[in-house]
Amino acid sequence: MPANETAPSVKKKGRRARLIVLVLVLALFAGLGYGAYWSVDSVRASFPQTTGSLKVPGLTGTVDVKRDASGIPQLYADSDEDLFRAQGFVHAQDRFWEMDVRRHMTSGRLSEMFGAGQVETDAFLRTLGWRRVAQQEYDTKLSAETKKYLQAYADGVNAYLKGKSGKDLSVEHAALKLSESYAPEQWTPVDSVAWLKAMAWDLRGNMQDEIDRALMTGKLSQAQIDQLYPPYPFDRNRPIVEGGTVKGGKYAPAAGPGSGSPVGSGSTTTGGQGGTTGSQVSTATGTTGETGLAGNATAQGATVGLRTSLGALADTLDTIPAILGPAGSGIGSNSWVVAGKYTTTGKPLLANDPHLSPQLPSVWYQMGLHCRAASASCRYDVAGYTFSGMPGVIIGHNADIAWGMTNLGADVTDLYLEQVKPEGYVYDNKVLPFATREEVIKIAGGGEKKITVRSTNNGPLISDRSDEITTVGARAPVSSAAPDRGNGYGVALRWTALDPGKSMDAVFSLNRAKNFQEFRTAARDFEVPSQNLIYADNKGATGNIGYQAPGRIPIRGGGADGKMPTPGWDSKYAWKGAKDGNAGYVPQDEMPWVYNPDRGFIVTANQAVTESGAGKYPYLLTTDWGYGARSQRINDLIEAKIKDSGKISTDDMRTMQMDNSSEIAALLTPMLAKIDVSDPDVRSAQKLLEGWNYTQEPDSAAAAYFNAVWRNILKLAFGDKMPKELRVEGSCMNVPESTTGPADDLVKMVRECGERASDSAQPDGGDRWFEVVRRLVKDEKSPWWQAPAVGRTVAATTSRDQLFARAMKDARWELTAKLGKDQSTWSWGRLHQLMLKNQTIGTEGPGYLQWLLNRGPWNLGGGEATVNATGWNASSGYGVTWVPSMRMVVNLADFDKSRWINLTGASGHAYHDHYTDQTTLWAKGELLDWPFGKDAVGKATVDTLTLRPEGS
Repeated sequence: MPANETAPSVKKKGRRARLIVLVLVLALFAGLGYGAYWSVDSVRASFPQTTGSLKVPGLTGTVDVKRDASGIPQLYADSDEDLFRAQGFVHAQDRFWEMDVRRHMTSGRLSEMFGAGQVETDAFLRTLGWRRVAQQEYDTKLSAETKKYLQAYADGVNAYLKGKSGKDLSVEHAALKLSESYAPEQWTPVDSVAWLKAMAWDLRGNMQDEIDRALMTGKLSQAQIDQLYPPYPFDRNRPIVEGGTVKGGKYAPAAGPGSGSPVGSGSTTTGGQGGTTGSQVSTATGTTGETGLAGNATAQGATVGLRTSLGALADTLDTIPAILGPAGSGIGSNSWVVAGKYTTTGKPLLANDPHLSPQLPSVWYQMGLHCRAASASCRYDVAGYTFSGMPGVIIGHNADIAWGMTNLGADVTDLYLEQVKPEGYVYDNKVLPFATREEVIKIAGGGEKKITVRSTNNGPLISDRSDEITTVGARAPVSSAAPDRGNGYGVALRWTALDPGKSMDAVFSLNRAKNFQEFRTAARDFEVPSQNLIYADNKGATGNIGYQAPGRIPIRGGGADGKMPTPGWDSKYAWKGAKDGNAGYVPQDEMPWVYNPDRGFIVTANQAVTESGAGKYPYLLTTDWGYGARSQRINDLIEAKIKDSGKISTDDMRTMQMDNSSEIAALLTPMLAKIDVSDPDVRSAQKLLEGWNYTQEPDSAAAAYFNAVWRNILKLAFGDKMPKELRVEGSCMNVPESTTGPADDLVKMVRECGERASDSAQPDGGDRWFEVVRRLVKDEKSPWWQAPAVGRTVAATTSRDQLFARAMKDARWELTAKLGKDQSTWSWGRLHQLMLKNQTIGTEGPGYLQWLLNRGPWNLGGGEATVNATGWNASSGYGVTWVPSMRMVVNLADFDKSRWINLTGASGHAYHDHYTDQTTLWAKGELLDWPFGKDAVGKATVDTLTLRPEGS
């Protein structure tokens, strides 16, 4: 089975020998050594029992597990605890390998499963302390009720594990059992809570941008960097919430009929005082405050030191497993909700499709949790998308409301430079002792490594985790007002997720909410990760729609804006407090929300939440929003449909989810079509663009050619000008060894190769780059359009059209090499392929392993920053790097007419019927029926398993 080399992968350095053992074991299972017995027995041994009955310790009554033809379970119980106990059991039946790896990752214990190659990753994760914070949340923050549910869930998982090991759990566990001694331990409630930390890490905001901007200072001027990070285009792309502000300690939506708060919907908590944070970075001067990082005017040696050390930090971050997606700009989501007055059903319609890393199995697990009868001891009737390893439903609906999520994108991380001394770190001219702890990393096969974690009052010192990172700030460009650097500055990470919170409480509250008031109350506790929450209900004649921005958002001091590493030795740059006692964070009462807006719909697709500034919203949530290409397209599609027919149907919502229109193609194609091309082969490719409607269907030759041209424009105009730390690993070019000599000296050229992982290399081609090119394209003589000659055959370019013509030629020959000379055989889908990889032992290694565990490829349409966001990184190729990980359309008029689909299937067991049974439907944009009511579930049921109490 062919592998897609550009698909995202989790780095598993140093595992080669262990993978060979796994390959040999799995080869035996496949019948290559021991025959058919091993093939059938070892693969099927872990398949779940889905009919008959099983006894589960701890149950107080029976629980029915009804599965439909896709293996999606709906659970029916008589108590909340039985419901969550059964959820843990069923999750473990289908997904325990995924759960087991996930908890080892969140606790920094991957070395116990995969050997010494994971020690560096574990050390970094231990330094962050995800598991420690999860334990603190469980011990001090979560409600007694939530703890009860978490324990019931853990009991269900452990009931499944009882008496099982090796092949009884999964093929992967069987391989571990045979190759080394490994026995899964009992599940704990903290294992579930810790998963939220992994989710928060992947959705942490602009940390990568913060590093990238600092790295760019070594090769680009501050003015050039500013051009590559343009401001959000509020004049063109609508934010989520328009016109609201903070008054009297509460957020006040814009005035107008239908825009205000429903009676009783406001929180009773006392609000804090808003205040504009200002900007630490001066884009005009290239400096960052009196002690902040300087721009390109810094001495060359200082710049090189900063680039080297921050590049090392970026490399370390790339080793952290990305459960949800790559570190580039693609992680996002679409969600929108349309009011009943504009739908064919007369009640709201709500759509959601989170954009995450393609993985096998999908990060989502579809499930329904139903009380047979509502009572004080059984209060749940909810269905939707769950996370294996966590109780409750993350996205979905109950009998009264529906909700969706997209990443808000708030800046919730800051890197702090720390002046480190042997006895501690400097803070306000005093030397304070580090808070320290020792961590012991155990390694599969024997052995261990001890590390010491040091923390400042700005967070853990992540520079301790790499010899190279310890030089961060060794020659960092800071002003003369900075303290003596000694042997260099350390780097600490301040991150909201490292403060204990109550997000797990919010999950259960959302699942039970019956109206907008209860929805907003639940959202207050959804602190990390910060998500856009959209809402719909079925109350009244036409229902209601709404939006709430929750999350723990820091208020920065010293005029800082989070764009660059910040001075840690000066308390004025510390995160500030707010008056409601939620020290350091924007008060929840002052976070933006809207209810039944006049326009009749709400769109969230990672665009700006609202516009900040004088007379507007007073807090800085981030400067690194998505740029609104997807969100504005959705807005336009909804408005066009309402204008055309006045009403939107469930199928219209599905059609919008599959919209493949390219904004950048609409901008550039008319320009490309006018360029005079003499080469007949390039001219024939150019003709593909004539009459093209800018949609990226999988069978489109025009889409294939345009995207190749776009990729080459980015490379010539921007990619070749990037520092090596941002260019994709393996991309090599000749650069001057030194530019300090006299102008008439011959400059020695040296070979310089890129160092960045393919998923996070720049330029990635996302909608930030759409905005960059949009702002530059009218300047035909911009220096960005200059590209050097190559040998004697490729002339240098000095204008936009010359560079575009060169990109068109390069694209023609690139596609000839990839797809053949005959253009009639070209298609976007052949370039833009999805490969589903098992996210643990299927991401690298010999072909045997890939063949056994991975699936694909699928030829896809869509593309970067389209509504059908099948993303790809233009620096590294055309392969799909993030996808709509699921799609749903909820019908508030009749929940049984809602529709949904998952990227893969319910099962995490290779060769099970439900391993990837939804993928082809997903690729075509089709949706499955989503039964919710008892009768609809009964009609859809093909298998019923009854879980019984012991002794029954």
